[in-house]
Amino acid sequence: MEPPDDVRHDLSPASERPSGTEAYDHGWARDVRSAVRCAAVLLTLLLLIAWGAGTLTPWRTVLWCTLAALLFAVLCPPHVSAGAGWLRSRSLLRTRTVRTDLLVSVRCLDGVAQRLVLRDAFGERVEIPPQVLVANPDLWYRLDEDAHTSEARGSLLCGATALHRVSERIDRETARRVFKMSGLE
Repeated sequence: MEPPDDVRHDLSPASERPSGTEAYDHGWARDVRSAVRCAAVLLTLLLLIAWGAGTLTPWRTVLWCTLAALLFAVLCPPHVSAGAGWLRSRSLLRTRTVRTDLLVSVRCLDGVAQRLVLRDAFGERVEIPPQVLVANPDLWYRLDEDAHTSEARGSLLCGATALHRVSERIDRETARRVFKMSGLE
């Protein structure tokens, strides 16, 4: 799908655009440390059990280290950041960037791990957990502001409902935090 005519002059990829103030996931470092701890605990337990049973061999040690590394890879969260007109998700293996001012669809995937899937006019796609937006209002503000721009331009063809649901969830969580901090809960 081609972007609307009124934005064709600014079609440079988001990575080449000047960055203003950036918002990022403030809990990412904590989550990475937690993933490292889980993998280290698993590795320690597996090595201790194998050593205690007298079955610790170099090949088994490599196997347990590989298993712990796989656990870390599964648990390691993507680092989400956003700026004016873009949102980026960096995982261990790849970085994905989407132009939030040229969104064409937003979907909320339910399941064991909820995901918000954003797709822009260039076909780029980013999946992020909605909890990242709930925990980081500055990220939500950047996304919401640019989503309104996409909606006004007419490029956001589907997904306004998903964004409104996320907005309501963020409003509920924010109100809950305010009440809790003020002692009214």
